[in-house]
Amino acid sequence: MNGPTQVLPLEEISRYPMLEERAVRNEDIHALVERIKEGDRGAFMTVTRLYQKKVFLLAFSFFRNREDALDIVQETFLRFYQKVHMFQKEKNFQNWLLQIAKNLCIDYYRKHHSKQIEFENERDIENMSHPQQKDNEFRSIDLKQIFSRSLKKLTQKQRMIFVMKQYNQLKYTEIAQILDISVGTVKSLHFKAVQKLRAAVTPYLGR
Repeated sequence: MNGPTQVLPLEEISRYPMLEERAVRNEDIHALVERIKEGDRGAFMTVTRLYQKKVFLLAFSFFRNREDALDIVQETFLRFYQKVHMFQKEKNFQNWLLQIAKNLCIDYYRKHHSKQIEFENERDIENMSHPQQKDNEFRSIDLKQIFSRSLKKLTQKQRMIFVMKQYNQLKYTEIAQILDISVGTVKSLHFKAVQKLRAAVTPYLGR
């Protein structure tokens, strides 16, 4: 294996539907990983397509910036390729991969913190409708903008936890493992995030 096949073009990531972790059996993922270890580029691309949007959402929740998040996606799958032989079958693959992504986010943030990065290019997040609301409640552009602004006002950790729980559909225990915090803290921060978002959006729902 001379090198990983290039990750899917970054601008196409958003075109792929979200896939629930439970929709992909652990045995299938482990089989793909074993094929990657043996040099199968097709298996690498399959795993990339299955998980790159989840990595993107996690990174975007951290930086609130599309280009930074896309950089993390590329780096995450490069690291995955480099570390694939370290993956052990008894581990949860998605958690292992998102742990790599989270660590890269933290490293990137530390390196660039002094630049005081401005998070102004945030149009993409306005297209992320709230998964717990009916479709017709978020057809209005104004409501999307309100939800977007409210999401950006959450603390960094609240926002990451909300995205991982609602969009990546991770369990509290999985989020706790990825962020290296207690399950109780995850539940508390998620509850606060939901309360803040609900308080911000409810007045505009006509209820």
